[in-house]
Amino acid sequence: MKELAGKTAFVTGAASGIGLGIATALAQAGVKVMLCDIEEAALAKAMADLRRTNADVDSVRADVSLKAELQAAADATVARYGNIHILINNAGVGGGLGYGEWTDASWNWTLGVNLMSVIWGFEIFGPLIERHGEGGQIVSTASIAGLISGMNPSYNVSKYGVVALSEGLRAALAPRGIGVSVLCPGFIRTQIGNSRRNLPQRFRGAVEDAPTAGPIADFVNEIRERISKGIDPLYVGELVREGIENDWDYIFTDNELEPFVDARFAAIKEGFNRIRGRVPRR
Repeated sequence: MKELAGKTAFVTGAASGIGLGIATALAQAGVKVMLCDIEEAALAKAMADLRRTNADVDSVRADVSLKAELQAAADATVARYGNIHILINNAGVGGGLGYGEWTDASWNWTLGVNLMSVIWGFEIFGPLIERHGEGGQIVSTASIAGLISGMNPSYNVSKYGVVALSEGLRAALAPRGIGVSVLCPGFIRTQIGNSRRNLPQRFRGAVEDAPTAGPIADFVNEIRERISKGIDPLYVGELVREGIENDWDYIFTDNELEPFVDARFAAIKEGFNRIRGRVPRR
């Protein structure tokens, strides 16, 4: 999509962090943007701030872990702007604890926001982009944690799922005029470490509290410290805008964790080397 001006984008998790950075970068390129978030006060502020720059933006509140609310947000976007060209599946949470400490509720919350909303995003918005015949792009936010696993299984599973979904649908949607990109950011200055501020009421009391001591607590504190000194979300937004313009398959934000990705694929390659030359029994 070389020419973005005049196009319409729908961005989830748009009230802050990466979502707001992407929404801002797209608005600066002349894109009409529907901001979607669960956090109403932050959403209203983000919209007001962008409108002061003469950006053509609007907002809709939705809990994207509920399919009906995401569908309603899509309907509101069509009613407001007509054709939709760009979908940014960005909403995400950092919920969940390690093995032996997780609960069904924490898995449901994390997978609902981080993965199911992306699946439903493709399902709901894909046909809307396809039907006008003008082409479009779907960008889904995974993470470097979607390529290398850490100490938060549900988060890693959700982000690996986003990578796999994006890789598979890129080939499937290309003939339909829809490009598919997956964003795998590193440490970005966002509020993901405070995801529980937006925990839906249906999960209150069922999602476990983060530990205050031990290896998991140390890991969480280290991640929060690195996030606090992380990359500017607007810079990420500018990278995503460039990725949309050039139909990048993978969008990375930096090279800091590239050695860990190399190590993972080296380990996979070594798995093949162990059985190289053997003839499988049929």
